[in-house]
Amino acid sequence: MTESVLIAGAHGGVGQHVTLLLGDSDRTARAMVRDESQVDEMETLGGEPVVADLTADVDHAVEGCDAIVFAAGSSGDDVYGVDRDGAINLIDAAVEAGVNRFVMLSSMGADDPESGPEPLRDYLIAKAEADEYLRNSGLTYTIVRPGELTDEEGTGTIRASEGLELGEGDIPREDVARTLVTAIDCEPVYGETFEILSGDDAIEDALEAVSSP
Repeated sequence: MTESVLIAGAHGGVGQHVTLLLGDSDRTARAMVRDESQVDEMETLGGEPVVADLTADVDHAVEGCDAIVFAAGSSGDDVYGVDRDGAINLIDAAVEAGVNRFVMLSSMGADDPESGPEPLRDYLIAKAEADEYLRNSGLTYTIVRPGELTDEEGTGTIRASEGLELGEGDIPREDVARTLVTAIDCEPVYGETFEILSGDDAIEDALEAVSSP
């Protein structure tokens, strides 16, 4: 089992759930935050805080990690600087440090940004370009693309498939986080890109079926 996992965007809506889940496990949850004021909160969630900015040097954040979960987001403030270039910066650092496993939180619609809603188009383009960079990085990747996120309590069940589209449904952030954490050591989704929504399949079962013909 992967031992030490860096969570980029640990203070975000999905990232906090990821930190809590990993903090409650046998793994070490390295909670990457940009602001010193968020350190205490990460410790409360069971994370080991590391302060780093995705737009700057992140080499110290990836050092000693076995895997990375990218759950960071710009909230629309700097989509190309954070959602694209920040992800690329972390991917490069992972390659340099020999951290082979990388789980990317992307977005439904990133497969065809031009068809997405106008207000989301730049965000989807940024995510699409970051995803493509990860695919070409040589890392063992998984790219997870949820639909609309909600703050409802997670159910532990999802739909996971290639080709689900924006507008087909939504999914609680907690279930997205559980999917990201489950994906870390789930070999059937190594090298896979897929969408997720709320559904009826247990998360582990849903992921194991993603690559099935």
